[in-house]
Amino acid sequence: MTSEAQTATRPAVSGVDRLRSYILELFLVGMVLVLVLAAPGFASVNNLLNVLRAVSMLGIIAFGMTAVIIAGEIDLSVGAGVALAGCIIGWVCGALTPGLGPWPAVAVGAVVAIIVGALVGTFTGKMRQWFNVPSFITTLALLTALRGIANLISGGFPIATFPKGFNFLGAGNLWGIPTPVFFFLAVFAGMSVLMKYTSFGRAIYAVGGNPEASRLSGIDVYGTKTLALAITGALTALSGILVASQIGSGNGTAATGMELNVIAAVIIGGTSLFGGKGRIWGTLLGVLFLGCINNGMVLMNVSEYWRLVVSGGIILAAVLLNQVLERGVKR
Repeated sequence: MTSEAQTATRPAVSGVDRLRSYILELFLVGMVLVLVLAAPGFASVNNLLNVLRAVSMLGIIAFGMTAVIIAGEIDLSVGAGVALAGCIIGWVCGALTPGLGPWPAVAVGAVVAIIVGALVGTFTGKMRQWFNVPSFITTLALLTALRGIANLISGGFPIATFPKGFNFLGAGNLWGIPTPVFFFLAVFAGMSVLMKYTSFGRAIYAVGGNPEASRLSGIDVYGTKTLALAITGALTALSGILVASQIGSGNGTAATGMELNVIAAVIIGGTSLFGGKGRIWGTLLGVLFLGCINNGMVLMNVSEYWRLVVSGGIILAAVLLNQVLERGVKR
């Protein structure tokens, strides 16, 4: 094994990565202070809990997307995947409730939705491995196809077949904390451990940073990428189940454009679009950053159109900051 290959199997945490994290943390703190002063009611406990509820479904997918982007791939289909998962669990509940009962039907529907999500991610990985189709192209096609399948399942109408109490998962509270937050934190903890302390996590960094050296060191490059995409597909389905619970139905039009916010949170969190660099912790900060910005602008009655302009500007600023830091270190 060459020294280059050995280096490629270790996730490097450079001074640039630390600096990105510190800058983002400072921006987050500064932004919160500004919003506390400028946005009426921003600092209230209820509002902060609402921010956490709003970002939880987004963050669950973003943690998986972080691994995908670090591995040098991308998934543009997650918004459509959320809609598909909600329609699947709604359809299964409607079909199986008379025979199994409501909650067994929910359990079966959730398992089916998560398996389908993982299979969608696996399909993207295999298209990359067998035909060298970039994940950008495959998932761009899936973005349209999955939403079409979701609407075929639902017939173009919301599927409201869930039992009473199902909305607790997405819209309820446990010990005063929104229920989705517990899923959000569990996924954050799981992905943090996976990326930092396992051989799979080290392989993710390696294949994103130097695929050829990773191959020479014995890492299954495409297998690693496929598993990252499958995990993200499963997490997308989990988010879709929570969204369906929150809105009370499976809906083929749910989560339209969500994929852009997911990718934005990951990039704002410091993950490089070129692969090989990024942290789950940074994505957590990116998710909270977006959530606070959007919530604050709503409280300040900022026009929806200006909110889109600001969000786009933030994404561009994050990418430019990453490029400036990279060039500064290389010099």
